[in-house]
Amino acid sequence: MAVREVIRWGDPRLLQPARPVERFDTPELHALVRDLEDTMAALQGAGIAAPQIAVPLQVVIFGGAPSARYPEAPAVPYTVLVNPVLEPLGNHMEEGWEGCLSVPGMRGLVPRHHRLRYRGRDACGAPIERLAEGFHARLVQHECDHLAGILYPMRVRDLRHFGFTDVLFPGQAPADD
Repeated sequence: MAVREVIRWGDPRLLQPARPVERFDTPELHALVRDLEDTMAALQGAGIAAPQIAVPLQVVIFGGAPSARYPEAPAVPYTVLVNPVLEPLGNHMEEGWEGCLSVPGMRGLVPRHHRLRYRGRDACGAPIERLAEGFHARLVQHECDHLAGILYPMRVRDLRHFGFTDVLFPGQAPADD
């Protein structure tokens, strides 16, 4: 469909909680998913949430082909997740470097649950339930945070571990999501 503009940190729309999707398998929802896919692919992201393109609905997509921005990350199944619910499994947290298409050129060390279960629906309304760990779990948590108006810098515990990618990791290719 279209590559959409990704709104950036500072835009108040990113801080607003997203509304649940009430109707599935509609032309509008399928068009939104296609726009998210096109935008994520164009920007080489690993995931994107509808609020990042100024659509305040609980829709995220993530995974698929390996991302040039995360070449060392394990494969994550391509997923369209609508109205997600996350359930951490255990208390084990891991810190990992994250970036975001809405916070371009920056990275931060973010604690996330190592294992979780996520539930929701696909764009047609079919139920989804999966267990995830490691990078997969991190990616789901990052994207679902957008639905609550949370951006990853809000979760950075020590601002000495937040900064511009080219300064933190000189000589490496930039990674924004």
